[in-house]
Amino acid sequence: MTNFSTASKAFTTYLQIEKNASPYTVKYYLSDLEDFFCFLKEEEIPDLDDVDQAVIRLFLTRLYNKQLDRRSVSRKVSSLRSFYKFMEREGLFTKNPFMNIKLPKTKKAIPGFLYSEELEKLFDVSDLTNPMGQRNQALLETLYATGMRVSECEKLKMKDIDFSIGTMLVQGKGRKERYIPFGRFAEIALETYINEGRQKLLENSNTSSQMVFLNSRGNPLTSRGIRLILNKMVEEAALTVHLHPHKLRHTFATHLLNEGADLRSVQELLGHENLSSTQIYTHVTKDHLRKVYMNSHPRANQNG
Repeated sequence: MTNFSTASKAFTTYLQIEKNASPYTVKYYLSDLEDFFCFLKEEEIPDLDDVDQAVIRLFLTRLYNKQLDRRSVSRKVSSLRSFYKFMEREGLFTKNPFMNIKLPKTKKAIPGFLYSEELEKLFDVSDLTNPMGQRNQALLETLYATGMRVSECEKLKMKDIDFSIGTMLVQGKGRKERYIPFGRFAEIALETYINEGRQKLLENSNTSSQMVFLNSRGNPLTSRGIRLILNKMVEEAALTVHLHPHKLRHTFATHLLNEGADLRSVQELLGHENLSSTQIYTHVTKDHLRKVYMNSHPRANQNG
């Protein structure tokens, strides 16, 4: 018999230690697992070994009856499939009942991104005469210049930035490392912040920190803190868009592809293991489509 609590703790350790999953990823996996455990208790199924495809179908029906969208159902199935795969690897189960369960088809939404005009407004709001403004500018430039995840930005250390060749060493998912180049605008913003603003922020703390981005108390900036900073910048720029760190990642990839970057290079820069993850960015803006059409069609330009 496999105890729910014991199984949950073992899976949590696996996610944190072996997979090096972010706190948000662990949170969602455990939430999906808890929902499934609650369902089993309601149905008086005492042991995880008793789960078969009939039980799973009933569970899926229950989810749809709760009006969950296909994306949420698909995520829960994927989480539980990973859980059972781990338990099977540990020798606690002989088979994975979720292995042959097909994920619900979901609509592939086009990732939201910022237009150049919106970005320019964001870049103009920071007061570069004070430490917080210098930090915010460097943060924004870094996220847009590299397309790194917010969790990767949170873990960025001083030693990871090499100004001599203009690259950053990023610690990605599963402890995978990759180098990302950055341009002149990000370089200027980072040098200003590191040489001036960051030094002043460190004075507010009794301890030294190797993290690049610090809060007002001189402590490492968290993912939540980064989100709050971006939201405040949007308000100051009087923009109506909803901005989160991942949207800057979307913008990074979209702008690169729109300017002619190949998909494989963008995949490497983003740190995607599979090319299919990068292909969601193959959408293009209407302006770009019109530009391609006008430059390429023989009868599009009357002066051609």
